[in-house]
Amino acid sequence: MIRKVLIANRGEIAVRIIRACREMGILTVAVYSEADREAPELKKAVRKSDKAADKLDAAKDSYLNMERILSAALVTGADAVHPGFGFLSENSTFARRCQECHITWIGPSPEVMDRLGNKSEARNTMQAAGVPVIPG
Repeated sequence: MIRKVLIANRGEIAVRIIRACREMGILTVAVYSEADREAPELKKAVRKSDKAADKLDAAKDSYLNMERILSAALVTGADAVHPGFGFLSENSTFARRCQECHITWIGPSPEVMDRLGNKSEARNTMQAAGVPVIPG
């Protein structure tokens, strides 16, 4: 059972995930970038979360930095990571890294992301499953 989720996203997306976790009795950890520190939607997410990870650097060095996010998850005792939308949500390498660190990845498996993230592979997968596809 998941007890604490680190949300590797910001703003309204994080707020919605925090709300859903709270309804399920799951603690949350918000991460944030120094560049976003004064953003109203970030303040709302951080205020609503149970814990905030220490400030990270610029957005490209925080929300996209797999090592920093995994480190924040481990340091805060999060046993799961929710990537939100964008950033690392479609990154199969990040999903695998979470699994390697024994952190539950909330999202599609890395194998599914690899298969469906490639148009040719997705098409072949759907055909093999008997799903009709448009010729071409």
